Amino acid sequence: MTLESPTRRWLLFGLWLVGSVAVSWNMVQSLLRYSLGNDDASHILLIPLISAWLIYLDRKQIFRQLSYGVAVFAFPLIPGAIFLFLSSRTDPPSPSACALGLVLVWVAGFGLAFGLEALRTARFPLMFLLLFVPLPDALLNKVVYFLQKGSAELSALFFNLTPLPVLREGFVFHLPRFSIEVARECSGIRSSIALLVLAVLVGHFFLRGLWKQIAFVLAGIVVMIIKNGIRIVTLTLLANYVDPGFLHGNLHREGGVVFFVIGLLLLLPVFWFLQRGETPADSASVKVTAEAL
Repeated sequence: MTLESPTRRWLLFGLWLVGSVAVSWNMVQSLLRYSLGNDDASHILLIPLISAWLIYLDRKQIFRQLSYGVAVFAFPLIPGAIFLFLSSRTDPPSPSACALGLVLVWVAGFGLAFGLEALRTARFPLMFLLLFVPLPDALLNKVVYFLQKGSAELSALFFNLTPLPVLREGFVFHLPRFSIEVARECSGIRSSIALLVLAVLVGHFFLRGLWKQIAFVLAGIVVMIIKNGIRIVTLTLLANYVDPGFLHGNLHREGGVVFFVIGLLLLLPVFWFLQRGETPADSASVKVTAEAL
């Protein structure tokens, strides 16, 4: 096995990943418990798998020119080690600091094993790992409030389009038969995160211009709020005119998939508009995807 052997490089990177998890195992366990026990962070365990899949799809371009990035790996390694240290100093360990520290350490290991050119070419899959970092509680609360507020405003707008008389007091809507509240749980944060992740991936694969990719992600954020407003008004109308049980039934508890599909349908016209003049073959990433499949 020569110094330039790809197997040697992958062995080095694999040992780096295992070592980083082993050294910070107590913090990793806390992060796993946080993800499995928190609906707002249940997606994060999938992010490293998706990132690895993205690297695999674009492997011919990423690993075309290899070197050992001894001079560059310290840049993400030092802040990564600092974040892991800060996470270890809190009880329980901070999941945000732990995840960000791990991501930076993994990026450092990737740069060490495969070099600066591979690091540059793999910038999207590696930056995608930032979605692995759960939002700190203070920032998450602001995001949830933004979605909650937006959902309430859109719900009020949609209610005005119906014959149903509604009196609004903040997040509470008073109807003739009952009152509803757009509570924190009604913010739609889980489906919003899923839609955001999907918008990022679709923009990467099918839209060439950076401004188009950003516009599509921003459109996804708007659609999150519109979709949630539709969900609230639909359930309320069904409860008022059909059965009050709709406010607590299966469609309320498990109907997120239905309204997620509605969100995707709302995004389709935006996608078609932004993709005008483009074809999947225009994107290098999509070429690589086709070759890989």
